Formats: sequence, C-alpha cells, structure tokens
Amino acid sequence: MLVVVSAAPATASPGNHRLDIDVLSSRADQVTGGDALIRVSMGAHTKMDKVKLTSNGVDVTASLTADPAARTLTGVVGGLREGWNILIAFGPSAFPAVKFVRDHGAGPIFSGPRQYPFLCRTESADLGQPVVDNQEGQGYRVLDATGAVTGWSRDCAAAAPVNDRLYRASNGQFKAMPADGTRPADMTTTTTLDGRTLDYVIKRERGVNNRFIYSIAMLDDETAWNKRVIYRFDGGVAIGRDQGRLPGGALYHEGLSLGYAILYSTGNRTNTHYNLTLGGETALMLKERFIEEHGVPMYTVGVGGSGGGLQQYVYGQNYGARIIDAAIPQYSYSDMVTQGIHVADCELLEYYMDVTDRANPKWQNWDNRTALIGMNGSATVPNPYLGNRPGSDECVRGWRGLTPLTLNPLWTQLDPLWARMDPPGVAATVHWTHAEDLKTIYGVGPDGYARNSWDNVGVQYGLKSLTSGLLTPAEFLDLNEKVGTWKPASQMVQEGCPFTPAACADPAQFDPWSARNMQPGRTTGDRIAIKGAYESGHVFTGKIDIPIIDWRHYLEDQLDMHNSHQSFASRQRMLNYDGNASNQVIWFTDARPAVAFDQTPQALTVIDEWMRTGTKPAAAVDKCFTTTGAEIASGPNVWDGILNDRPAGTCTSTFPIYGTSRMVAGGPIEGSIYACHLQSVSSAIAKGLYGSWTPTAEQQLKLEQIFPTGVCDYTKGDAGKPGAR
Repeated sequence: MLVVVSAAPATASPGNHRLDIDVLSSRADQVTGGDALIRVSMGAHTKMDKVKLTSNGVDVTASLTADPAARTLTGVVGGLREGWNILIAFGPSAFPAVKFVRDHGAGPIFSGPRQYPFLCRTESADLGQPVVDNQEGQGYRVLDATGAVTGWSRDCAAAAPVNDRLYRASNGQFKAMPADGTRPADMTTTTTLDGRTLDYVIKRERGVNNRFIYSIAMLDDETAWNKRVIYRFDGGVAIGRDQGRLPGGALYHEGLSLGYAILYSTGNRTNTHYNLTLGGETALMLKERFIEEHGVPMYTVGVGGSGGGLQQYVYGQNYGARIIDAAIPQYSYSDMVTQGIHVADCELLEYYMDVTDRANPKWQNWDNRTALIGMNGSATVPNPYLGNRPGSDECVRGWRGLTPLTLNPLWTQLDPLWARMDPPGVAATVHWTHAEDLKTIYGVGPDGYARNSWDNVGVQYGLKSLTSGLLTPAEFLDLNEKVGTWKPASQMVQEGCPFTPAACADPAQFDPWSARNMQPGRTTGDRIAIKGAYESGHVFTGKIDIPIIDWRHYLEDQLDMHNSHQSFASRQRMLNYDGNASNQVIWFTDARPAVAFDQTPQALTVIDEWMRTGTKPAAAVDKCFTTTGAEIASGPNVWDGILNDRPAGTCTSTFPIYGTSRMVAGGPIEGSIYACHLQSVSSAIAKGLYGSWTPTAEQQLKLEQIFPTGVCDYTKGDAGKPGAR
C-alpha cells in the first residue's frame, strides 16, 4: 500500500525534439492568484537559448531561469487571467508543447459558494482593517481615522501581505527583531538539520488566502532552509462564519529550529470551521503560494493534534500527496463527521442515567457508565456539574457542551466583534449548527434547515453490556424504550443553564443534557446528507498511502475527549479499504498522572528518513513509551488483541482501550456507520444476538414495539453509504 511520493514532479525526459510544460505549484486546472510556477523541459538536442514560452500569446520567456544540467527553464509566470489560459513552448527543430491552465483568481476553486455572513479578523493578525469590497452595508464595517464608516468587507481580504523578522529569546518566546538590526542580548542560537549553528532569527509572511489568515515562517537565512516543509494543522470545534485567529502554533519551534519552513492557515484550524472541502482547498492554495515563492520542497509533513490530526487523514485520502507527503497526526480521530454519530448519543444516555433511571443505584457508580457510553468512567475524577464531587465520565468531562454547539441552531457563543457586522442583527439570521456549516455538503431540507446525517434507528444501546451480564434484560428494554432522540433543528428551543448563563438564576433551568431538545422515538438520518458526507470525502474511508506516525498521549484516566481507540479505528478503516495499513504506525506515550514528554520530534526524525530514502525505516513500527519518553515495547505485535483475537500485546496490556456507545450497541470499532441495515427482531434472536438471553414472547413483543422497523445488522455496513443496498 505504501507509496512514497516526492512533492516535486520528476524531471521530465522528453524526446530529443519534444518540449514539455509542467505546472509545479498546483494542478494545471487549479491555479489561483494569477500566477503559477512553470517548468519547460527539453531533450538533449534542443537549443535551450532558442526555446520560447508564451502565455495567451504573450512572450514570458524572460520569467524563466535556465538549468542546463537538467535541461529545463523554470519560473513564475504571472498575468494569468481568470478562467482558461494557454501556454505554448516552442523552439527550432522541436515539437511545441501546449498546456491549458485554469486560474480561479482569489478562489474558491471547488469548495462551492462562499459562506456569508463571515466575520473578519485581519486586525487581530496585524494586517490592518480588511479591504472594502462593497458599499451595500454587507459585512464588516471598515472605519476611517474618525470612526466613520468608509465601506464594508464581506470577504475580509488584506491590503497586502505583511513581512517581519522575529528572534527566539532565551525565555522561549519569539520577539520582534530590533528595527536598527542590532543583535538582542537574549537572542538564542539553533542548530539545523544539517548541523549548522546560527542565530535563531526567522522571517515571517502573513496575509489572507482564500479568505483565511495565513502564515509562512522559516529561518531568516534562506540557505538554512532544509528544503522541507511542516504544514501545521490545528484542532477545536467551531461552526464557521469566522476568519479565525493565528495562534502560537503558527511559529512551530520544533520545526523552525531545525530549518523547516512552517505553513499555517486559520482555514486549517477546526476551531475556525469544520468544512474539510474548504480546508483542503485552502491548504492547496497556501501550498501553491509557498512553492511559487520558495520552490518545490523535498517533502511536506503534516503535524497537528485532534482536529489537526484528522485533517491529515482526510486530506491524505482526498488529495494524495498534493498537500502533505507524510503525516504525524496527534490525538487524532479518523474524521470529524463520524465522531458525531456516537457523541450525539452522549447526553441522551447521560440524561437516562441521571434522570430517567435515577432510582437505579448502578449509575451512581461512575465506573458503570462505560456499560452504556463505551467511553471511560471514573469514580474519582471531579465533576463540575456535581459541585466538583468525585464521579464523572468522558461524555461529561470531554464532550459536554458540544451537543448544543453542533445541533442547536439557536445557541452559539458570539464574539463581541459581531457588533461590527452589518446589517445589524445579521448573526441572528444564522442557523448555528454543524449541519449548517456544511450545508454545501449536506444540502438544505424542505424546512429550510440543513439536512442532518445523524441516525439512531435500530440502535440497541447497551447490547454488549446485556450479553456480558452488566445489564439485565429489564434494564436493556427500559433503556431502549426511553432513551429517545434529538428534535429536528427547526423544533429546537434555546438552551438553559449552564449554556445560557442568564438562565442560571432559575434552578429549574439547569439542563446540561439539553433535555429540552430531546424527544421520544428515534431519528432517521437524512440519506442525502449521509451521501454528501461520503462523496465529499469528509468520511475517512481508509484510502491513504502516505507515511503516517499516529501519536498520542494516553489520556483515558483524565477522561479526555481524545480517546485512544481512535488510532485503531483509523487503522481498521485502512484495513477495510484494501487490507493493508503498513504505512500507519501507532505510538502511545503514557500521561499518567500527567503529560510529560512530546514524542513528535522523534517522529519527525523517523519521517525524515522514511521520505529521504523512500523506504520504511526500522524505527517506523508500532511502539509505546513511558511518561519520560523511554520505549516500553515496539514491533508488529505490541497492539495485539485490539484488532485481532490474539493475546494482548505489551502495549495493549499497558494501555487499556475503551470504546463508544455504538460499539457497546454492537457496532464495529471503526465507527463509520451512520445508518445501519435493519433486521427483524426474530432474525436477531435466531442469530443469537442477545447471547444467553432468550426473550420470552412478551419480551420479544416489547422489542418489536421499541424497534418496529427492526434492529441493527452491523455486518452489512452503512445503509446510507452511496451504493449501499
């Protein structure tokens, strides 16, 4: 499965009398910004000084630099017009070459209609106020020195990129270089990948690309660039309509210090939005800009955690090596959209245990809650919703608050900066949901709200706990009869306490479960939305060939949302795709009792050897480490017992893996089934789905009343997936 691909196209070898044209900065049909890095290649008998290149009939040969050894002419060709352009290379005694190039201006390329309203943040990135692009009172108000409105900005462009120089100080901070060029007393030095030691000074470019704020940073000495790039991806959860903020991760010390160039865009931060079609497009555009300015790198490796980790899986699947050639996803998930399948179960199950079945003493022991949610529970971790008394679980500590954030169109945490947006009150016209953020992917239903992919029809919550004896048949039946579902977005009401602080004055408004937006029954996921998630590539299906070191701290005891089974969910999807996951390596570092060591620099070293040699290094194997980064065990069998039936490997025994509510319900570890195929209750009984429990006639009737259309048959995959039967 592994294919190591250099970011630089191989040098063309045209025949002696033939010319070739390559676009090096992007695909020829996905150029942006009116320019592109072009290479003309020729055979040994073509007179290089006689070769010409025209763009739309204009001679642009002067833009190119000759490399006699490689027999190429290379350079940035500007002046491209939006739409199709024609490049022609010709010379005496040589067959001409023709290349059609499509320029998309400032974008978008393929992400679809832009999202409005859209909050500008150029000022927070020291880029000044955004460029006025309309006088119709639409967007962000742009002011003159007196505070008067001079116009509005819908697309948040910056007037021009800003360049500055920073140095790394002895306190670990990056500071502005003195304007007079003197060397600060607290400046540190750094040693690059090739062993050069020099003053730790970087140059940085910031600007706006595809409406998002970007940063390109590298050592100030251009010769110190090691010809490698790190693309930093960031996590978080947000509902879009925001340009985003540049965080400190844009100046990634671990890479900059070694001579890597660091690329960063707020459009590749899931704390800005979760439209990964838009995110992939943004990354392609920033990579294009970098290549035009600095040339084709040896390789680009992705680094980033949580949402920054899943982006690497999704972009590696959707774009091959066009964005990243290798990946170091940290605390990763396979993707975001299928996390919502089990996360949306959380509060339904918590409400059942806290309120509906509160007389059952079983749920007072928080360790027992794993029997329903699949995730870890702890009798000792403090719970802020219980006055910090001990007892919590991952649904509460890790995921609480994301249900209203992603599902309720009426609730959001608006930044005060929205007061600068026109027309007045425009934020109130937005449906603040994940589905709305991806409405170009999911579509909009007849009720005017974005279609929702979430489905729990036929899901037998707690099934495995029933068969293992953790639940009685009576408890299993009661749970599945009463667990309920979520109201459609069009019927939801505003949140109570603690999400709406003003409501907290009334104790009756305490509703951390969002129970006011629950209802009896089950929900059928919109098949158009599910199809859109798959066809857009938002679902990671395992089609990825780049080198991957999937690393995480083991955080289960902290009830952290970055639960450890996710690395193996990604591996199983890769195995499902073609039976081979040899390009993925899984590393865990212990974080009990606390995070103490970062394994990423070690992963960068292994990736570098992998990419330089084109061969998987001996160090690129599954491993686990102590809190100090010392290796516990490594090799192909250390994680046995998770995705196979072998005895538990050393790492498996050291780091217990938990699951999800859908795994407890009988679903697979990969967690990628939106809507299960259904089977009749009688068929499920005949197959032994309920273990040693054989329902009585009365109990079978009860099951059929709870599941009138049948129960899940997870052996048949996703009923909502395109092509499913």
